[in-house]
Amino acid sequence: MALENGIQRWAVNISEWDPSPLAFSSAMSFLPRHEHPSITRFVKMGDRKRALVSRLMQYALVHQVLGITYNEICIKRTVEGKPYLEYGSAVLDFPNFNFNVSHQGDYVAIASEPICIVGLDIVDYFSLEKDSAREFIQSFSPYFSGLEWNGILNAGSDNQMLLELYRYWSLKEAFIKATGEGVGCRLDNIEFQHIYWENILVRVNGKILKDWRFCLFELGKNHLAAIARGHPMAATINYKKTLKRTMFDDNEYRQGLHLPNAGFVLREVDELFPSRCGLGRTHIGLLQTRDDASEDEGE
Repeated sequence: MALENGIQRWAVNISEWDPSPLAFSSAMSFLPRHEHPSITRFVKMGDRKRALVSRLMQYALVHQVLGITYNEICIKRTVEGKPYLEYGSAVLDFPNFNFNVSHQGDYVAIASEPICIVGLDIVDYFSLEKDSAREFIQSFSPYFSGLEWNGILNAGSDNQMLLELYRYWSLKEAFIKATGEGVGCRLDNIEFQHIYWENILVRVNGKILKDWRFCLFELGKNHLAAIARGHPMAATINYKKTLKRTMFDDNEYRQGLHLPNAGFVLREVDELFPSRCGLGRTHIGLLQTRDDASEDEGE
């Protein structure tokens, strides 16, 4: 199987799904019972829908890409909360298949990679009144480097500053989700540089990480998605233990790093059910790719 098949980008617009209590319970029944409390613990239906669709996506993607039957799929989480597939005795066509999920606002999404570790983050950005916007933006100042903060403050109008803040924020979140870091990570030590949001590169504690690629997507109305792809050796100790492989020679790793980046495919919720997975219609949902390369800039 071609490595490209391990690169998947799916998204579901949950605002278009309004299930009855019976339909919701029926959808949840496709998941193992141990997954149910992570859904029903939420009070608001919107939060329950995001949690349910996120988990349905994980099982559907593993089934469709790897051909593992639903009752044999075992998805666990690290102590930091990152989901992973427990391979067991499964024979896979990809050296290091892994995935990441994110949900906010109207969208739930998942991204997978065959070699690189992958992180995904969605932000639902919104407009604020001028005074509220300035106060909101200022509250984020501890999380950004001086260079990033200068870029935010000089972006233009209040709404343009908000958008710039969310771009940086989503990239930081995608990066730490790729490595498996928990909430204790110092975000101001992670600095992103770019030229009009092209050729994005990252510095961690002042050091450029060359073997990473980043991209930003506009996903539906007022939603951004950021994807980070990097070397498995950058994963946390706990996350490394879950990976099939962490060691790759330069040629093999770069083959994975420079695979074409896929756009998001919009799916309906019922396409994630076992009877429909891989059979239903899909819609290409990528609206705009802002960047798809960090390559070796700054070397």
